[in-house]
Amino acid sequence: MSDALPPLGLYVHLPFCLRKCPYCDFNSYPTPPTSAQQGRYIQALLADLDADLQAYPHIRTRPLHSLFIGGGTPSLFAPAALGQLLDGVGARLHCPLGLEISLEANPGTLNLKALRAYHALGINRLSLGIQSFHAPHLRALGRLHDAHAARQAICDAHIAGFSRINLDLMFGLPQQNPQQALADLNTALSYAPSHLSWYQLTLEEDTPFAHHPPAHLPDEESLWAIQHAGLARLAEAGYQHYEISAHAPPGMECQHNLNYWQFGDYLGIGAGAHGKISSRSAAGTLVIERRSKQREPQGYIEQALNGASLLASAYQLSASDTVFECMLNALRLQEGIPLSLFTQHTGLTASCLQSPWQHAITQGLMQNHPKQLAPTALGQRFLNDLQTLFLPT
Repeated sequence: MSDALPPLGLYVHLPFCLRKCPYCDFNSYPTPPTSAQQGRYIQALLADLDADLQAYPHIRTRPLHSLFIGGGTPSLFAPAALGQLLDGVGARLHCPLGLEISLEANPGTLNLKALRAYHALGINRLSLGIQSFHAPHLRALGRLHDAHAARQAICDAHIAGFSRINLDLMFGLPQQNPQQALADLNTALSYAPSHLSWYQLTLEEDTPFAHHPPAHLPDEESLWAIQHAGLARLAEAGYQHYEISAHAPPGMECQHNLNYWQFGDYLGIGAGAHGKISSRSAAGTLVIERRSKQREPQGYIEQALNGASLLASAYQLSASDTVFECMLNALRLQEGIPLSLFTQHTGLTASCLQSPWQHAITQGLMQNHPKQLAPTALGQRFLNDLQTLFLPT
């Protein structure tokens, strides 16, 4: 078994929004930060990173695989503030040339000048939360931008120099028929994005939509028609369906998210951020730890700047939890992961998953391949059932 540790990503959470969307269950707050608050939050992020580096000194010697700035609405932060963040990260971590640096952004918070400034900082992947190009559907979702702003943001991103542009698009929206959903998808494809996240609206627990579901959601038959036609259209356009809701031309997959799904490591800094870090014990065994941070932004800032601990939780994974968490992520990928990668990233042997693996093969949910942990088409369709087979007993 290799002594190499998994690739290391860095996730930075900026939890501020202009308005909380009724379907969103992310740790985000409708409090746009002032310039001074942006500066304080960046200082807090770097203090958070320093604390993680003190806890895991070996990380300083590991090259960063990817950096993802998510939210919330990170594009509410001025380029100067994000420049301070990236300078601080570069002074603390090994950032190889060509590092994938992603920024989530909403069309209603962008302009060409800001996009050019973000690109000049070295941000080389932009993820735009479009959701729909149809005005009534955008209003139903509580989005602040309109169809014109969505189109303008994509055009401006190209002009600003971004060659890797992710578009987030939803289907199954209130009063949406299959023709409208496919029209949204075709509009997105007309801009030749390097990546499409195309996913069904779900009513997440403890969101306004869960408590007061929108009227006239498409029925199961319409949803199946949308999904079937949409997947065919994406394949026709040359987009590989490499993860449950992720599509990209070959070689354009989102490296940061791919690292999650392959059970790689990542530091998580920011209010409510989560991290997973592997290290070697004195005996050489792989130790995997998870930690999460204080969720509320103002409390997070105050604690960070006063030198107090930001940890909300920190614990070491057991062998059975490691198996489940690895498979929970890996089975989202159409090709799954090689068995060799499972052993490398978990420190466990194949015997740890043999029983549920064989059970899944018998049920037709996983491919019968001795060196690849991959779902079948049926397993992808009934992913929750497949993942449940690997729950600790």
